[in-house]
Amino acid sequence: MALILVFISGFLFAAGLGISGMTQPEKVSSFLNVVGNWDPSLILVMLGASSTYFIGQKCIAWQYPEQLVPSDQIGKKKFIDKSLIGGSALFGIGWGTVGFCPGPAISSIALLKPLSLLFVGSMIVGFYLSQLIKNN
Repeated sequence: MALILVFISGFLFAAGLGISGMTQPEKVSSFLNVVGNWDPSLILVMLGASSTYFIGQKCIAWQYPEQLVPSDQIGKKKFIDKSLIGGSALFGIGWGTVGFCPGPAISSIALLKPLSLLFVGSMIVGFYLSQLIKNN
């Protein structure tokens, strides 16, 4: 049953990204371009996603408080360090220049667009490189 729920939620997530236009880098770039031809429509997508997550998380936390997050993981990192700043900057640069963030990029692989495939491949290489750098 859990696998079916995971599949359904993943399908809904991908369908929502596609319907909202977040798998189209041009739409995301026009949302990020606040000084040019700004398209504020993705604010509704973010509000819908945030409110759905908030309500779901509160329901789960109320029903299963001890199972939501292991107690040894809560508040483990309480400071801003150079890896957080560097990772955030790289994420922002990648999102701003290409118009993809990981979720929509992975969803758009189904469209077999060369940009999507290149982005996701580069993202995977970046994951491995970051681990190599972190472990050395």
